[in-house]
Formats: sequence, C-alpha cells, structure tokens
Amino acid sequence: MSPDGLVLCGEILTSIYRSFSLRRPDFNYNTDGYEGDGAEDGKSQDGSETLPYIDESPTMSPQLCAPQGPDGETVSPTKVLLVCLYDVGEIEKGLEMKKLVLSGFLASEEIYINQLEALLLPMRPLKATATTSQPVLTIQQIETIFYKIQDIFEIHKEFYDALLPNIQQWDEKVTVGHLFQKLASQLGVYKAFVDNYKVALETAEKCSQANSQFQKISEVRFPVFLSPTALLYKPIDRVTRSTLVLHDLLKHTPKDHPDFPLLQDALRISQNFLSSINEEIDPRRTAVTTPKGEARQLVKDGFLVEVSESSRKLRHVFLFTDLLLCAKMKKTAVGRHQQYECKWYIPLADLTFQTLDDSDSCPSIQVLPEHELEEMKIKISVLKSEIQKEKKAPKGQSRVERLRKKMNEQESWLLTHSPTIPFRIHNKHGKSYLFLLSSDYERSEWRESIQKLQKKDLQACVLSSVELQVLTSSCFKLRTVHNIPVTSNKDDEETPGLYGFLHVIVHSAKGFKESANLYCTLEVDSYGYFVSKAKTRVFRDTTEPQWNEEFEIELEGSQHLRILCYEKCYDKSMLNKDDNEIVDKIMGKGQVQLDPQTVQSKNWHMDVIEMNGIKVEFSMKFTSRDLSLKRTPSKKQSGVFGVKINVVTKRERSKVPYIVRQCIEEVEKRGIDEVGIYRISGVATDIQALKAAFDTNTKDILVMLSDMDINAIAGTLKLYFRELPEPLLTDRLYPAFMEGIALSDPAAKENCMMHLLRSLPDPNLMTFLTLLEHLKRVAEKEPINKMSLHNLATVFGPTLLRPSESESTKGQHITSASDIWSHDVMAQVQVLLYYLQHPPISFAELKRNTLYFSTDV
Repeated sequence: MSPDGLVLCGEILTSIYRSFSLRRPDFNYNTDGYEGDGAEDGKSQDGSETLPYIDESPTMSPQLCAPQGPDGETVSPTKVLLVCLYDVGEIEKGLEMKKLVLSGFLASEEIYINQLEALLLPMRPLKATATTSQPVLTIQQIETIFYKIQDIFEIHKEFYDALLPNIQQWDEKVTVGHLFQKLASQLGVYKAFVDNYKVALETAEKCSQANSQFQKISEVRFPVFLSPTALLYKPIDRVTRSTLVLHDLLKHTPKDHPDFPLLQDALRISQNFLSSINEEIDPRRTAVTTPKGEARQLVKDGFLVEVSESSRKLRHVFLFTDLLLCAKMKKTAVGRHQQYECKWYIPLADLTFQTLDDSDSCPSIQVLPEHELEEMKIKISVLKSEIQKEKKAPKGQSRVERLRKKMNEQESWLLTHSPTIPFRIHNKHGKSYLFLLSSDYERSEWRESIQKLQKKDLQACVLSSVELQVLTSSCFKLRTVHNIPVTSNKDDEETPGLYGFLHVIVHSAKGFKESANLYCTLEVDSYGYFVSKAKTRVFRDTTEPQWNEEFEIELEGSQHLRILCYEKCYDKSMLNKDDNEIVDKIMGKGQVQLDPQTVQSKNWHMDVIEMNGIKVEFSMKFTSRDLSLKRTPSKKQSGVFGVKINVVTKRERSKVPYIVRQCIEEVEKRGIDEVGIYRISGVATDIQALKAAFDTNTKDILVMLSDMDINAIAGTLKLYFRELPEPLLTDRLYPAFMEGIALSDPAAKENCMMHLLRSLPDPNLMTFLTLLEHLKRVAEKEPINKMSLHNLATVFGPTLLRPSESESTKGQHITSASDIWSHDVMAQVQVLLYYLQHPPISFAELKRNTLYFSTDV
C-alpha cells in the first residue's frame, strides 16, 4: 500500500487541507522535525507497513523526527531552540535555560495538536456519510482507523492550555512537574493506540480494495507532509520527544526544586513505556521477502560467542520467523560496504535444545583464569586514561584514534573470553552448536524467542546458495544490534555508566498462579556483558513471597540492572549436562535502566518491574565510589566496627578480634563449598543485624551466626575490614607496599614484601595471617565454590589496603570514581595475591616468631 493509501475522502479532504494550509500559512511540519519521507521509513522490505522503532535513548534524537543540519548531522532540539528562539550571546543557565526548553516544547506541542486536528478532520464528514444510504466507510471502520486519536488530541490540548500561562508568567516560583507527571500517567491511551495501529492500517487497505469509491479516493495524491500515514506515526514519536525534553528539564532543575521528583517520575514512566513498546514493535519492524512472496521477518539478533573447533568466535546471530542464521562480518577493502558471511543456519522446524537425557558427551569448555581477565581490565583502564589525556592535548586526535582501535581490540577479547554459561542447540541431523553467554537472562531470552516461534505451524526450509546469499546480504540492513557492546563503540556524549555501589532492596512479588519455592537474582552489566551479583533467599511454598532483602552491588560502568525470578528445584536428577548444575525454572525476568539522574539521590527510589505477568517490587539508590569507600572512625569506641584493631584486641585480650575468628569459623563450617562465597552479596539487613550484635557483644551472637545466611556472614567479615579506621596493612606502610609489589626482581620483591609483613603491628599481623590461612583453604575448594586465589584477592585486596580518609585526601591513593580498575586498586589486589601465592615460610612458624619481629621499617 502506498503512503497515500490511508487517504479517506477525496473532494472533502482536498478542500479541508487546502483551507487548512491557507488558514496556517506559517505552518511547517519540518518545525517538528518531519522531513517528508517518514512514511517510507515505516515500510518493511516487502512493502508492508510496520510501526517505526522508537528511540528511547536520552542521548539521541528521535529517529523519525530528528532535524538535520546542512551537513546531515542530527541537530538536538535544544540546539534548534537556541538558533530559532534566541539570537543573543551566552544564555543564562538555570531558570532561563529551563524556560528555553519549555518554550521550545510548547511551540512543538502547538504544532503537534494542529497535526492531530488535521488527522481528525476527515473523521467528521466520514461519520456523516456513514449514516446515509451510500456510506464511504462504516462506523466500525471509521472508529478502527481513528481509534484513540480524539483522546490523544484532548490530552495534549489540556496539557498545552495548562502549560501556556506558566510560560507566559514565568518566574522562579512556577512549577510544571505535575503537568508532565499527569501527561506521562495517561500513556495508557498511547498503548491502546499502538495495539490497534496494525489493525487500523489493515482496515484501511481492505476498505481500499473492497470499495471502488474509496479506491478512487485513495489514488488522490496529497502533499507528502500531510499524508495521514505520516501523521499516524506522530503519536508515538511524540512520546520520544517528550522523553528527551524531560531529560533536558532535569538537567536544568535543581534537585531541591519541587519539580525535580515529579519530572523524575514522569521520565521513569515514559522510559518504561518506550521500552515495552520497543519489545512489541521490534520483532515486526524488519523483513525480507521469500521466493514464495512471504515475509521472513527478523525477530531478534545479537552478538554471541560460539565455541567452534575448540576456540571462541564472536558471531552475529539472526533469528528470523522460520530459521536461525549464524554469521560473521567479512573483511572488506577500505571504502567498501561491510557484509556478513553465513557460517550456518538451522530451520526452526528442525531445531531442538539440549535434553537432560541426551547421551552425547559434552566437550569441556575452556575457561580462562580469572587473573587473565582482570589483567585485561587493567590494560583497558590504562588505555581509557590515556585517551582522556590525549583528548586534552592540542594535537592528540590522531593518537586518540589509535588508542581507541587498540582498546576496541582488547574489549572485544574480553567480551569473547568472559562468557561461561552454555547455550546448546541441535538440528535434526545430529549436528550441535554451542554458544557461551554471560547471563542466564540472555539464555532464557533466546530460548523463549525460539520456542515462541516454534509454536506456529513451521515447515522445514532448504535455502539454495543464491537464496542464502541474498538473505545473508540483507542481514546488514536488517540488523537491530549494529555494534559489539564495548565502550569504544560508544559516542563520547553517551553516559559512561555508574561506578560505585548500588543498594537494592527486593521487597516482594505477586502474580504467581501456584505456590512455589521462589527466589530472585540480580545482574548488572560490566565491560559489555552481564554478571550475577546477588541472590535472595528461597521463599518456600508461596504465591506472594516477601523477601525484603537489601543488597549492596558494586558497579563497574554499569547502565542496567536485571532481576530474574526463579522457582527452586530440589530434584538432584535434574542436572544440566552442559554446566552440571540443577536447572531452576525462570518464572520471569526484567530489566531497568540505571539512569544517574534517577538513581543518584540520598533517598530510596521504589519501582515495580513486570515480567511475564509477575510484578516484583524493589527499591534502589546509588552511592559513588569515592563516598562509599571512605574509612570513618566510629564515635563509639565500645564496639568493634570502626575501632582500631589494637584497641579491640587489647580489650578482648586476644591476638585476633573475636568477630574475625567467629566469621571465619562459620564460613569454614558451612560456607566453604558455597558458589561465589565472598563474591555474592549478602542481605544488607542481615549484615547490619550481625554488625549491631558484634558491636554490643550480644550473648546470642553464636546462635545468630548459626541461623544466618552464609553470604551475610561473609559480608559482615568484609564490612569489618572495610570500616577499620585505617587499613589492616596500615597507612604508614601503604606506600612501601605499593613500591614493593612493583619491583621486577623476584629476590628483591621477596625480601621487601617479607620485611614489610614483619613490620606490621602484632594484632594486624596475626589477623592478616589468620585471614590468609582461611582464604587459602577457601581457594582449595575452587572446583566447587568457583573462588580462586585471584578472585579472593580481588575481593579482599582493596578492603585490606585501601588508605584511610587522611591518606586519601593527599590525592595520591584515592581510587578514581569513574574507573575501579585503576593502578592503585590493582596494586592492592596484587599485594594480597602475592602473599597468598608466595608464603616464604609456613604461617604457623611466622605466628610463633611474630613477637620477635621488629615493627620498624
């Protein structure tokens, strides 16, 4: 159907549009960014109409309404306003900038209302003819084609009428947040419009084919910018525009202004709406035509790591409505368009997943040692710092490009070698393919997408070499994921993500149809892949679990939080052959964006995430790294947290603090086989309860320890060392430890590190040795608990060596808030790892001789 296929009434519309253009001689659709070819953008490869993909990114202009400059560069709405509304020098920030943003939005809102009004104009004469003996369209057809347009018009007219006087009488007392919050709360009308959109287009096309009069009317060509098809895109496009404006308003609204929380709430609602719309639109927005004339649509694509011939290969995998295609990017000459090369494809009718009783042997998956991955992170971190320095240099641009290329290679290597979760598929001929994913979330998404398509009546297809070549060539144009998810592929304007600690409370869940044993896991992204960071306890035999558990999650450039809800399986016969773990059923999964403006506040931000009919309620807040890692002495010296270790041991008349001994004993008793012990976050409320018990010397502390989740006990031990007023290895010796670990001569390093160890005060040394012995025993269980010496050093290194606040303020040793893998942090890890790997004499002997060692450097 042509873009004019929705023209509804010939002579009537001609006169209406002619009078409309005469009435508004200054009317210009391009003011709202429409370039005149938006209708074509809404077509798939086979010519069918599809909804446009909605760009929900705060850093990008809407794809369908982005104004462009003379050089083709997208111009932001703010930049357009600066040019169009003000031709003065430097504009005042704050209140004036907020007024500028609102004035521009109000102007575009007026245009949008006029566009909706133009779209509604044909509806009235069509309804009038519907009651005559010769109707052009029936009432039902009219209501289907114009569904919810009147409601959307009234919503925006009310918003416009309320906002206008505020702009006209602008001062510092004006508040507009409630207007935007109300506008966002009415997005359900847009959802109804989207759900009906495809039916509206199909109805118009059927009317055109069945009614000769309507067919004749449809052939009348109007100016493209007045095409009803183009205008039908406007409602959803408007949500994208208002979301961008909310970002701009928040930038220029003080956090203590009454508008700020209301604008935040409106932004959250709008972003969640756009995300949900994209999930529904994306599967049907791209398609190719098969030789039989049918539409083969792209449902999902992304970069996956394939294990091929015992090596890892980064592939771009495309899931179509009838087949799965695995491709790689072909090497092309400079200046030529890139193309994909098909490695293999499987018709979905022939595709099966790994079964539990499959007798085939699974090849072992080679997993790199943790320290190699961490060393690569160090290299990437160093390159990031160099790039930032070169950007400030007068002639550093050429070097920046070389550094970016090198960082891209290293991040791609990390992305390829980090995933460990197997995802195996088979074809009917017995051939199997193995992918490695970083997250159970992704594995579930791919599996569910394939299984959903397999419920349809699929026929096995065999592609000829020509057909396969055509399909593979189309992948470059159809793809929705364009770049490998590494930071070097991101624009400088894009957010670098959050570095610090995310505090998350998982409150409860509703929507389960049957009672089950339920728990949730939390994942965050880092270096392009997702990592599981926390797990709630299992709430047994319930349909409404009430966890109310708080977690502290460390972020490394993270932009998203994922929550997965599982049903716990206790049947040991249900082992997955690929990873030898019991298969727990995923009941639901969801993802939220970690918007710094939303998350970074002193107050908790509560939200609800919907997943497969299940609603999980959670709260979160963020603490930057430089604030969360401060060592602040306790004001109460009667406790143990925040109190100098020599004060505690003297009071207790012990060589090692009681809290250290008891936590270690409990972990070794029932947590040494726990997967991710010391890495998986414990419940924050449990940790705080244990902290209070140790601080007050509660008599029931042993009972509490025996009943408490083991990850909470491990977290309490880490918290104790983190809150020491000075590090366990002392501020005085910190510079020497940093210099000693950097020595290249092994003999010199050994002498230096041993001398420094013996120079520690007795309580510090005895506690450190006790902890080292414990961590060695934990690492011996690495095949079970997955915690190597390097993993443990990564967890404890900064905790044991990070300088106190007085040392940090000297500006030499504080960790950069935007870069966790700095030289200092990795040096701290290396110090602990050195002592774990190279004890010069036995721990026992060193303990016996401790009293004879000098404490002078």
